[in-house]
Amino acid sequence: MCVRYRLTQAKRYAEINGIRNLPTVSPRFNINPRDQIAVVLDESPDTISEASWGLVPSWAEDTRVGAYLINAHVDNITTKPAYREAFMRRHCLIAADGFFEWQKVGTLTQPYNICLKNGEPFSFAGLWESWKDPDGKEIRTCTIITCEPNDVMFRIHYQMPVILPVDKTRAWLDSSTSKDERLSLLCPYDSTQMIAYPISKSLEPPSVR
Repeated sequence: MCVRYRLTQAKRYAEINGIRNLPTVSPRFNINPRDQIAVVLDESPDTISEASWGLVPSWAEDTRVGAYLINAHVDNITTKPAYREAFMRRHCLIAADGFFEWQKVGTLTQPYNICLKNGEPFSFAGLWESWKDPDGKEIRTCTIITCEPNDVMFRIHYQMPVILPVDKTRAWLDSSTSKDERLSLLCPYDSTQMIAYPISKSLEPPSVR
């Protein structure tokens, strides 16, 4: 899963991904579900936009469901009602440069920091939705897609977020990408390019799992 992550290098992220329109994005070291986060939407692929983390389908009665839809596992994104329309029509990149996961050790939990070995920022594969409140105000929300763990992650957790290689991000956003090709992008990142190490237990486990 992915329930906490960070983005401290927004400018570098924009450089790597050819983003021309970059608003002011302050470094954030502990991003939580329901926060407003930096995303690249398929409808504006050259711009850093903003969305609330936690997908709210257009047919939802209110936004509270978003607290339970922060991750969408690859196994059900084409069939689960909450995700299937977004998978067909609304794709996004979620900017990050590290994420946190908690390993269960007996009755205790040990937090880990996970990132790329080179320290560069990267993109989570995501889906987004547009929801309107009773007054007609649009609220954009998103979810991070997860998959089976790679060799770095499997000792820590049974899932990991999908990290897209830089040369695959445009294919994920492109509306002409076929369903099968899109699904092929949703796989574990190369474990030889990642690192995970334990950090202070003062980083409390999330309440949303």
